Amino acid sequence: MDQNSRADLTPVAQLSEADAKAELARLAQILLQANADYHTEDAPELSDAEYDALKRRNAEIEARFPDLKRDDSPTEKVGGPLAEGFSKITHEVRMLSLGNAFDEEDVTDFDASVRKFLGLQPDEQLFYTAEPKIDGLSLSLRYEAGKLVYAATRGDGAVGENVTANARMVDTIPTELSGAPDVLEVRGEVYMSHEDFAALNAAQDESGGKTFANPRNAAAGSLRQLNAEITRARPLDFFAYAWGALSAPLSETQMGAIERLAELGFQTNPLTKLCDGPEALIAHYKDIEAQRAELGYDIDGVVYKVNDLGLQRRLGFRSTTPRWAIAHKFAAELAWTRLEAIEIQVGRTGALSPVARLTPVTVGGVVVSNATLHNEDYIAGRDSKGEVIRDGKDIRAGDLVQVYRAGDVIPKVADVDLSQRPADAEPFVFPHTCPECGSDAVREEGDAVRRCTGGLICPAQAVEKLKHFVSRGAFDIDGLGAKQVEAFYNDDHLKIREPADIFTLRALDAANLSKLKNRDGWGETSAGNLFDAIDARRRIPLNRVIFALGIRHVGESASNLLARHYGSWTAFETAMRDAAPQEGEAWESLLSIDGVGEVMAASVTQAFAQEAEFASISRLVEQLEIEDVAQPNDSGSPVAGKTVVFTGTLEKMTRAEAKARAEALGAKVSGSVSSKTSLLVAGPGAGSKATKAADLGVEVIDEDAWLTLIGDA
Repeated sequence: MDQNSRADLTPVAQLSEADAKAELARLAQILLQANADYHTEDAPELSDAEYDALKRRNAEIEARFPDLKRDDSPTEKVGGPLAEGFSKITHEVRMLSLGNAFDEEDVTDFDASVRKFLGLQPDEQLFYTAEPKIDGLSLSLRYEAGKLVYAATRGDGAVGENVTANARMVDTIPTELSGAPDVLEVRGEVYMSHEDFAALNAAQDESGGKTFANPRNAAAGSLRQLNAEITRARPLDFFAYAWGALSAPLSETQMGAIERLAELGFQTNPLTKLCDGPEALIAHYKDIEAQRAELGYDIDGVVYKVNDLGLQRRLGFRSTTPRWAIAHKFAAELAWTRLEAIEIQVGRTGALSPVARLTPVTVGGVVVSNATLHNEDYIAGRDSKGEVIRDGKDIRAGDLVQVYRAGDVIPKVADVDLSQRPADAEPFVFPHTCPECGSDAVREEGDAVRRCTGGLICPAQAVEKLKHFVSRGAFDIDGLGAKQVEAFYNDDHLKIREPADIFTLRALDAANLSKLKNRDGWGETSAGNLFDAIDARRRIPLNRVIFALGIRHVGESASNLLARHYGSWTAFETAMRDAAPQEGEAWESLLSIDGVGEVMAASVTQAFAQEAEFASISRLVEQLEIEDVAQPNDSGSPVAGKTVVFTGTLEKMTRAEAKARAEALGAKVSGSVSSKTSLLVAGPGAGSKATKAADLGVEVIDEDAWLTLIGDA
């Protein structure tokens, strides 16, 4: 079978807009669940390699179709929800994830992107470190005056779980240091060797305890025990490879800092090597890959980092990943299993998504029990015009199927063994009505996805919208998660049908004979805590409200952009209502925001133009005190609060560095000139933007004047 001919494996560059929408929907669904499985439950159904690769494909699609970026985009997420039972620790320096490379071309592109950002020529020398990527649990250790004061998991990148007592039980984690900086946060990976993993599972099996699917799960589950004595009995190790907050530098280079950590008593990986350019990185990658089976512990790739820490600081960070590092992942795997059933799931936007329920199979250390089936054409083997796709093979319940796991795709069915097909296997008939509400499911011309037309009457869509409303990036109400939302939605007395209803629960409960405190799973304290948590969210930042509305194409980043641009709910609501005709000053102002395209703009204005939806939003707003966005504190910055546009060729810094510097000084950087523009920085080759700025009376300066203005001359 030629896998590249399959619709689901279409390269990103060849995706139609409709296919891209469908692909992003599937990616978001599986990655959200994978976050919880991996980071919170320590029981992933996807390997680290596949998870990171799925995020890469998602990012590539968003880069090609920026206006299709979803409100639950996985590219804005780091880690997962915190487990219950642990206190929380806020990281002084965020713990971010890494971008990924899957082939040699990706490594070369990484080197090229670093050089481009820094303005380095291809022949200028640039060193990197290369080290094995340990497949374990990320941990941050904070030392003050040489003593371990706390240990925290990555969590969501900003806040982690306090596992200090457990970390003290790991032999390779020092509790005291000699000669360390007064403040030192050491970061690394807790892992379990293959030998210790086998011994632990044997002991667990003999005692009737829980056995683990792989060493990573065992290590994560062992460290995150509420009883530290259980951790003491588990054979854990720790590799140090990075740092967070520091009172004094460890070194001027990545390699020097790793050597310093080793001198302080930490276990560092002996395979870490200094490499001169992408060819040397790839050669070391192959050396490590050849040794992989003999290492005695799991790795899932090799991490490359710019060696010069000064250059690392210049390169800085994207929203969730550093620009100066990347993880080069190992290859994909295949496995055969039985497809037990095909089920249809209805998403928040009404999309009907087919899912394969599989006889569980272990693929590369991960137990896979579900796989995406893309859409109805993918299952049928023919498109809507009746033309054969995927070699004309249809997929049926009962088939023996090959599950494909690769770096750039979701787990899916790669092939069907027709010789093993049961005689009674029937072709799958894709529903034309919604399985949740019975409404017509319509597939518009050119769209690969069939969608329920039920809207607010469809419980699947309503429940998913409410789940999104209470999610971490939105209102994040303690005690009101996905499970509770479903229960309240189906409750006969304390009904939640729209977001505003959440804020009436206390009053409903007071007026109802069927008190929440008397329900299974609730008590007087927990019910009171829920009502208090809801009331605590009546005062909430503007960006969270915008994100919580669940408007298509408006994710967390876009919500932040809109909140910063408009400043207050009143201004935002007025602007969206005024921009509804998609013309005029309000519409142009919306489009002038760097990062907002026509699709996103149309989506957000339509939400305010539809009277039923606007009425629901208004009922919610009546319950809230929405905080305005604090204006930047000038603190001496001459550009704080101003909107700056760069155009033409910059000669003394790259465009990326200029944008990052302007934003650091409190300026807003836009991609287009409008009446809202405060300043245009024009280099050689400036064209239509300079002309438009002149017409609008916007101040125009050159690069030297810009550097003088911000004090960098």
